Amino acid sequence: MTALGIGAPLRRKEDARFLHGRGRFVADLRFADLLEVAFLRSPVAHARLKGITKPTGAADRVFTMADLDGVGPIRAPSALPGFRVSEQPPLARGKVRHVGELVAMCVAPSRALAEDLAEQVVLDLEELPAVAEMTTAADGPRLHEHWPDNVVLTTQVTDDLSDLRATAPIKVTRRLRTARQHMAPLEGRGVVARWDARLGQLEIHTATQMPHINRSGLAECLGLDEGQVRVISPDVGGGFGYKGILLPEEIALGWLAMRLDGRPVRWIEDRFEQLSANANCREHWYDITAYADADGTILGVECDAIVDSGAYSSYPFSACLEAAQIASILPGPYRFMRFHCHTRSMATNKPPILPYRGVARTGVCFAMEVMLDHVARAAGIDAVTARLRNLVQPGEMPFTNVTKKWFDSGDYPRAVTLAAERIGAVDFPARKAAALAAGRRLGLGFAVFCEQGAHGTSVYHGWGIPMVPGHEQYQARLSPDGVLELRIGAHSHGQGMETVMAQVAHSALGIHPHKVRLVH
Repeated sequence: MTALGIGAPLRRKEDARFLHGRGRFVADLRFADLLEVAFLRSPVAHARLKGITKPTGAADRVFTMADLDGVGPIRAPSALPGFRVSEQPPLARGKVRHVGELVAMCVAPSRALAEDLAEQVVLDLEELPAVAEMTTAADGPRLHEHWPDNVVLTTQVTDDLSDLRATAPIKVTRRLRTARQHMAPLEGRGVVARWDARLGQLEIHTATQMPHINRSGLAECLGLDEGQVRVISPDVGGGFGYKGILLPEEIALGWLAMRLDGRPVRWIEDRFEQLSANANCREHWYDITAYADADGTILGVECDAIVDSGAYSSYPFSACLEAAQIASILPGPYRFMRFHCHTRSMATNKPPILPYRGVARTGVCFAMEVMLDHVARAAGIDAVTARLRNLVQPGEMPFTNVTKKWFDSGDYPRAVTLAAERIGAVDFPARKAAALAAGRRLGLGFAVFCEQGAHGTSVYHGWGIPMVPGHEQYQARLSPDGVLELRIGAHSHGQGMETVMAQVAHSALGIHPHKVRLVH
């Protein structure tokens, strides 16, 4: 710890405002002539949408995708080889692919009246077989008819482990699974949209973690220039990744606000919507084998993993994020140097899987630590010894593991030793036996991980996603010879960038393109 800078204790600035009820969340926003929106959502997981009948006399207050002229689907492409792009219309068109998918948007002076309208909309659905089990989903009924199967992406880390299969003294294989989870932040999502006719600008107040991402996606789907979209993120009551994507509700309300020409509209997510349709994560399946020496030293790991990605890839990038991470981060700070991993991101008739705190980390940590425990039992050693034997040692730092993850520092064995001492691991067998005799059960488990961080723009660019987590530094300098020198961020360079920047300087500043120089 230092007095200033890294590690310094900082006084929080926002606590008094929140503790005195002066927080300002989306649901707190009030505008004149505000209209409320409720959505009719699909009651089934997979069906052809053959028709939508609006309530008599309410056609001007109920909107379907057919009404949203010029609005494009949500597309979240990736440069990862083999990635299959889904197209998600903001309101369902032709087909519904999961329970809770938006079908119709209803607007009224109050949320209750909007919900009454939604109840009167009649859907003509031809139900189709639903794909619910990720391990058999590949050859199931197609969610997206132009795909050859339901595999969004396959990733592979390849190593030949045939020698370990034949000779390793310890070979432990397990099939593991984590259940689909539902996030539940204190504040659900919420959107207020209004069109500023004077500025020709769409103003979106939304509970988002990444306003620049939402702006880019909204502009793309609504056919606007990014300068015509202003995204405002007020106080956000919990995000954890759940509020880090573009919402179909944001697109629908943005279109509606433009259509109403100045009258603001609002949608506040209720908990039923949140849990049933919008907050899925962490459904993993592992077929994993650990190979080890007789003393419990791990020689290599082999893994086949599947992640249930749901029906669509959410913008900017969600469908294959967890599975691709499995192949990258499963080994963690353990120092075995043989690894073979095959992963599949599987499309199913469930809501899209979303980024959630510690993306993929909980699944891989669970899988790896379970295997450490099984290796320990096979070797006749305790859980602590198994980890001390396989963790990277402080003298080996900096350490690059088998998937090229770089660990710059740390003493992982010491952390495990301290935890074991403070828990009283040596005495635990006796405590466990005493508890069992008294009719109680005690368990003891250890887990070690290091969360990756500091992803720069180059990492996201390498994944091929339309995402800039921040804005890079730019400098402009007029040289003595009258040339405008532009120094731009390291990852902003690309083919034709110098020409583009010269054209911008010419149109905005009237400087001849020959008088503009891009400095690397």
